[in-house]
Amino acid sequence: MELPKFKYSPNAYKIGVFENEEGTCSVCGEKRNVKYTSSFYSTEDPEYICPFCIANGKAAEKYEGEFNDYAGIEGVSPDPNASKPAISKELLLEVSERTPSYNSWQQEVWLSHCNEPCAFIGYADGETIKPFIDELEDDIENNGYDKDEVLEFLSKNSSMVGYLFQCLHCGKHRLHIDCD
Repeated sequence: MELPKFKYSPNAYKIGVFENEEGTCSVCGEKRNVKYTSSFYSTEDPEYICPFCIANGKAAEKYEGEFNDYAGIEGVSPDPNASKPAISKELLLEVSERTPSYNSWQQEVWLSHCNEPCAFIGYADGETIKPFIDELEDDIENNGYDKDEVLEFLSKNSSMVGYLFQCLHCGKHRLHIDCD
């Protein structure tokens, strides 16, 4: 059986949030061989979540949880009195309830562009972002860093980690930087 694909995380099976592990999914009760291992925000801690139950929303529904914090999506305010986000609620829920998260030092941030969440491409170091450095200048400056500093110190797994996103409409790359 082919594994589900995720619109906002096209490389989900390559970024270290799933492991090949035999088990029974806590949601659907099916025997599976791919287990989700990253963030899931819920009052309960299910032992095994399969990618099918992430993609169809059943895991988030059953455990009233989120894989990505709804308020952590760029453009969404945690203030309930704030104005309505420009991104449709349906797309925001797809990221929070039906898209696997990514591993980060702190709580994940999901970038957006063209009034839609971006696709998370993967972890990025200086070499990864060189071809897109001009596109990323605003993100680098908004994170409080110098472009040369980021090119030199950004890594995929050290103290300054880059998270590369791409707009599904115009193709623009976006970068979130996280430090431990």
